[in-house]
Order: sequence, then structure tokens, then C-alpha cells
Amino acid sequence: QVQLVQSGGGLVQAGGSVRLSCAVSGRTISTMAWFRQAPGKEREFVAAILSTDITYYAGSIKGRCTISRDNAKNTMYLQMNNLKPEDTAVYYCARNPSGPYYDPQYNYWGQGTQVTVSS
Repeated sequence: QVQLVQSGGGLVQAGGSVRLSCAVSGRTISTMAWFRQAPGKEREFVAAILSTDITYYAGSIKGRCTISRDNAKNTMYLQMNNLKPEDTAVYYCARNPSGPYYDPQYNYWGQGTQVTVSS
């Protein structure tokens, strides 16, 4: 069984920071990513880290976030700084894409965690 369990998030003020965690079962290194979905909007790509350790970021958040993983702990992280109200969304971690890394078509998803940024 492959399971992704998320933690972190919550209510923060604009300009603040959060670190999201995603604990993954298994030891296989594979492409993983973070997506977010705001009310009334489609799921949006945030960041990805490939098996080669190459990272990609959405243009809207590049420079404000860092995706990383600790393979020994089977955990992926998303550090977000200088948060803005428009960052408010449910954030999901994902593993094993069915298509391109930026496409929200993955085989495994975390349960999601709410990040609310107040102004």
C-alpha cells in the first residue's frame, strides 16, 4: 500500500511562512509534487521534484517556496514564505504522475491540508 500523509498548514498572516510535510510509504524514489486547489478553481501545480532531484516551480510562487525531500525519512516538504492571501487553498502532495509533472494526474494523493492566509 502506498500512502501519503500530510501535516502542517493552518491559519497564517500575510507575509508569514508555513512548512508542509508529506510522509510517504515505500522507499522508491520517484517524481513527487505539490498542488493546490482554491474554492471554485481547478487544482493548480505548485512545485515538483523529480527522481533526478531536479525541481520545478510555478511561476507565481517561484522565489517564495522550496520543495525538498528527505529520502531517509520518506518525507517531502514544501516551505512557503512571504505568503499572500491568494495562496489560500487546500494543498495536496502527490506521487507517481500519470503524465507530465505539472499535470494534476497522479496515482497517489495525500489527504490535503488547508492553508489560509489572512490580510
